[in-house]
Amino acid sequence: MKMIVGLGNIGPQYKQTRHNTGFMVVEQFAQKAGLTFTSRKMEAKLASGQVNGEKVLLVEPTTFMNESGRAVGALMHFYKLELADLIVVHDDMDLPIGRIRIRPKGSAGGHNGIKSIIAALGTSEFNRIKVGIQHPQQSTVVNYVLGRFTAEQRPVFNQAADHAVDALFDWVAGEDIPDLMNRYN
Repeated sequence: MKMIVGLGNIGPQYKQTRHNTGFMVVEQFAQKAGLTFTSRKMEAKLASGQVNGEKVLLVEPTTFMNESGRAVGALMHFYKLELADLIVVHDDMDLPIGRIRIRPKGSAGGHNGIKSIIAALGTSEFNRIKVGIQHPQQSTVVNYVLGRFTAEQRPVFNQAADHAVDALFDWVAGEDIPDLMNRYN
């Protein structure tokens, strides 16, 4: 089984914000795969089903971003998954809008959701898809990440989200991370 985790914050006030990039990408993947978030378990909304002959579990932690590791760690343990079967999708301010970067491991890079997952798993060696939201020009980081994309940013973000969804389908189909990095980074 493959577990795809999208990071974000719960609640209508956070819907479609830059920090909910992970939720948006995973929800787009779910829609394209015909999966629906129908259950809650271990502090997460879940969708599951077969995609390209592989069982897939989609996860949106219902903790706030800074506690995402609680849900991810519990689900990894419950389903007895290997780190290679996990991929986390999240926003990245160090990438321009419109870019994605796939990585097999790495530091948290200041992202509190990733810090929480690293703490819960006891390692930073898990797959990620980072989706660029770029650094704020004039607002504070908190206001920027909790804000929505501008009219100019939205189509560029949508294109990056499409690429991230395509990369997820390729990963589920069995493509390895180095090949995905070569194609999508």
